[in-house]
Amino acid sequence: MKTQALVMVSALGFALSGCPISGGTKYTVGGTVTGMSGSGLVLQINDSDDLSFSANGSFVFGDRLASNAAFSVTVRTQPSNPSQTCTVRNGSGTINKVSITNVIVSCTQTGRFAYVANRLSNTVSAYAIDPNSGALAPIGGSPFAANGTTPTALAVDPNGQFLYVANSGSGTVSVFSINAATGALTATGLGTAAGSSPGALTIDPTDHYLYVANLTSNNVSAYAIDNGTLTQVVGSPFNVGAEPASLAIDPNGNFLYATNFTGKNVTVFLIDLGNGMLSNISGSPFGAGAGPVSIAIDPSEAFAFVANEAENSISAYSLNASTGALTVDPGSPFPVGTNPESLVVDPAGRYVFAANVDAANQVATYAITPSSGALTFVSAVAAGSVPISVAIDPTGQFVYAVNFNSNNVSAYRVGTSGALNPVPGSPFATGTQPHAIAID
Repeated sequence: MKTQALVMVSALGFALSGCPISGGTKYTVGGTVTGMSGSGLVLQINDSDDLSFSANGSFVFGDRLASNAAFSVTVRTQPSNPSQTCTVRNGSGTINKVSITNVIVSCTQTGRFAYVANRLSNTVSAYAIDPNSGALAPIGGSPFAANGTTPTALAVDPNGQFLYVANSGSGTVSVFSINAATGALTATGLGTAAGSSPGALTIDPTDHYLYVANLTSNNVSAYAIDNGTLTQVVGSPFNVGAEPASLAIDPNGNFLYATNFTGKNVTVFLIDLGNGMLSNISGSPFGAGAGPVSIAIDPSEAFAFVANEAENSISAYSLNASTGALTVDPGSPFPVGTNPESLVVDPAGRYVFAANVDAANQVATYAITPSSGALTFVSAVAAGSVPISVAIDPTGQFVYAVNFNSNNVSAYRVGTSGALNPVPGSPFATGTQPHAIAID
């Protein structure tokens, strides 16, 4: 039996690294599909070898390619019922004596549900999103107990199956399963221990790893995800700068960015895709303004933007997709009217939406200059008192701002110029001291 097992493991490792067949060693191309809720997705490699999908998960094309051969993974047919748009990342290149395993296919549709963390209520409010208007309607059973104290940050996994909640007061991460039909939340168990004052979290695009920024222990906890179950990654937690306040992962899933509020900089880690471990990249940390409290990365992976709360500015960087390094853009930082609290970039990479920037209690739109990343003010719209967190629906139609002092959520439709127009019925009531919002 032991001999048989060894043969199987050896064969598997050989298949993953390359297989010698007629004409020389050949290599495979594969990756991960996330977010697919419909049916009918078909991928191709080099305009052939159709691969159909009925569920999310890993995949490998049957065609094998020789070293130095070019590969290009494309979507032949998009999912339907419901209609979705799937995009491919890390999908093209040249084989270099190793199989390709990091192709990411991300599928999205109009946001279905919104979740808000209420710090003082120790609850999570849940809403159904009207796909036509963007209005929010409370879900039956909402608000749900946070299963921890002082819930501060939220993240929905790329497949829309689980909601993760960082509880700053109890130093834990709560995990809830999401009912696909209703959006209702069910706790999956007791909270998982994190560091001191966990205040931000993010999930890699393949849904393999969760990262949590621990504000007062100055580190990042890393967990492997297995159907909502969290297991701490070897070496976790990983040290960062002083008071890590926000996290972001580049769209290709290679680098983790952490803004350090007191440190006035951004730490950049390389993510080991095989085990989730983090290592600092060359040049990290990169300077920011005073009080960097939020970071957003544009979908093209060309730019990153940081809100400097204590300096009344937004820093803009060019992002090196190969190394993860940040280079300050000309004209950066861009001054704003008051303390910026939160940033988000629309899915097309055209606009930055920023809370509390042009004036207090507003949400502003900035146009991104494609050639440089420079920001140009477009317009601003009224929000509630202290808009502290913003989110955008996956299709870019609606923007939501959580208002910390007025205990509600402002909802906006995105106009053709990027200007925000209040949704009928907005703002929508939340619990006490809402601090974060996540869209599924």
